[in-house]
Amino acid sequence: RKALRPASKAKHFCKAHAKVFRRVVLGLLGVAYLCYFIAACYLNFQRALALVVMTAVVAFFICWDIFQKHCGAKVLLLLRPVGKCFQKSWPWLKWLLWVALLAGLIVWLVLDTGRNPEQLISLGGFCFLVLFLFAFSKHHGAVSWRAVFWGLGLEFLLGLFVLRTTPGTQAFQWLGDQIQYFLGYTTAGSSFVFGKTLIEEVFAFQTLPIIVFFSCVMSILYYLGVMQWLILKISWLLQVSMGTTPTETLSVAGNIFVGQTEAPLLIRPYLPDMTLSEIHAVMTGGFSTIAGSVMGAYISFGIDAASLIAASVMAAPCALAMAKLVYPEVEESKFKGKASIRISSGEEQNILEAASNGAATSVGLVANIAANLIAFLAVLEFINAALRWFGEMVDIEGLSFQVICSYVLMPLAFLMGADWADSPVVAELLGIKIFLNEFVAYQQLATYKKNRLMGLEEWDGSRKQWRAERAESITTFALCGFANLSSIGITLGGLASMVPERKGDLASVVLRALLTGICVSLLNACLAGLLYVPTKVGDCAQFFSTTNFSSTSYTMYTCCKQLFASTVLHNGTPSFTGSWAEQAESVLWLTECCGHYNHTSCAG
Repeated sequence: RKALRPASKAKHFCKAHAKVFRRVVLGLLGVAYLCYFIAACYLNFQRALALVVMTAVVAFFICWDIFQKHCGAKVLLLLRPVGKCFQKSWPWLKWLLWVALLAGLIVWLVLDTGRNPEQLISLGGFCFLVLFLFAFSKHHGAVSWRAVFWGLGLEFLLGLFVLRTTPGTQAFQWLGDQIQYFLGYTTAGSSFVFGKTLIEEVFAFQTLPIIVFFSCVMSILYYLGVMQWLILKISWLLQVSMGTTPTETLSVAGNIFVGQTEAPLLIRPYLPDMTLSEIHAVMTGGFSTIAGSVMGAYISFGIDAASLIAASVMAAPCALAMAKLVYPEVEESKFKGKASIRISSGEEQNILEAASNGAATSVGLVANIAANLIAFLAVLEFINAALRWFGEMVDIEGLSFQVICSYVLMPLAFLMGADWADSPVVAELLGIKIFLNEFVAYQQLATYKKNRLMGLEEWDGSRKQWRAERAESITTFALCGFANLSSIGITLGGLASMVPERKGDLASVVLRALLTGICVSLLNACLAGLLYVPTKVGDCAQFFSTTNFSSTSYTMYTCCKQLFASTVLHNGTPSFTGSWAEQAESVLWLTECCGHYNHTSCAG
């Protein structure tokens, strides 16, 4: 006992002064990081720009939390007279604000669509989908228009920031590039286990390990509390602006990062007491977004990372808005008026256990994806064989599930903003996403994108080998969501295991949630079509003068098309119009283009 006394005293001393030790350690770490930050900026500020932005964001939220904790109550007390004055003026000020916003939106639309009138088709499709969902509303008179307009407004502002502003485009492009680099580290583990040959040639060994890696990282971030903090901040913004309850808002915000069965785990203790409208919102959030783990797989296909991230973020406010439009709140929620709710954390004891559990949990997801791909592609091939057989009985050649979808969903694809020539292919992918799953649809979208980037001919006989960039962007947004028929069972199974006593309630709202989730993805696609900015082609003459024409690319295809359009044949001799007439090597470039592409200008 005497020997243990010094250790016991040291232990008691450490416990008594734990806060002091914690502050000292954090202070030392802060000073060390500050020195590192100054050194990085001094050596190469341009290289350290990303570090500066991340540091500024973290510093802002830390300062905000400290300010809120120590001065928040005092500031609220000082601002109370201003708040009372504002509340008195709010009834007429509210309408003035709405009129100003509406007038600004109309002016912007007139000026913006004047240059690209085809954007009005996407706007019409957006309005049609909102009215369509309102027609299917459970309680038309109880709709909270504040939630609807704020949700759509936030979605529009996010889309405008990402697709139209230089900082937004660069930020999301940078984020997408970093995720691609980050996912590249999967190769180190998968090549060691499977070998380089398999991961280069076999899809399962190339793509599915990314899900394991991503799931492991997400589990570590949950253990560290990073994900909870991020979800709570997004949830607070949606809750304050839209007036929704904290439970449904937290689940929808969580769906940006995790899947349709993982996000409800954040609010598991509250599920038994939630209203039908709140449960419908939780389900809609799951159907409208994709999990971060499978997003990594889609990025590995070659799908644009920035568009996938933007679509998932934009879907959160839109899903909440449309959920409140389709199934408005008519019950008294037990969580209304609550500022926030407690968010559950993992049970792991250390970071290594969190990493191991995350990787182990993903095995079931990987197996599920692989099994579904095998089953769905086999079923699709069987359906196509059966349809071809039935079609041949009445002299209809080439009848397939994709062909039927391309005709049935073609008007919807056109309303989203795709060109009429691209609409059948977009509709085909929409049908695969809704009736099979988005994984198969994104695979086929990636094939079309690769064909375009390789510079293949747009048409191979009567078959389109790729779509225009605008249609490609619209399709990327339209497919971004778990809303398909197979997800009904996943959602019901996941939620029923958490609240078995509410199976009947879950089954009663799941179909409405599925329809709403499908339309949320389509609304995002319409917004992408409305805000799409065509990629500017550079100086084609300069491009031709520096290329060797040994292989094709999309830039070469575009420039060759420009050259073909400016070529005029006189008795088999080509002459050129516009800027091409000034180029001495135009005839040589035309010959090289004709070696890769067919055109009437090549007849000479």
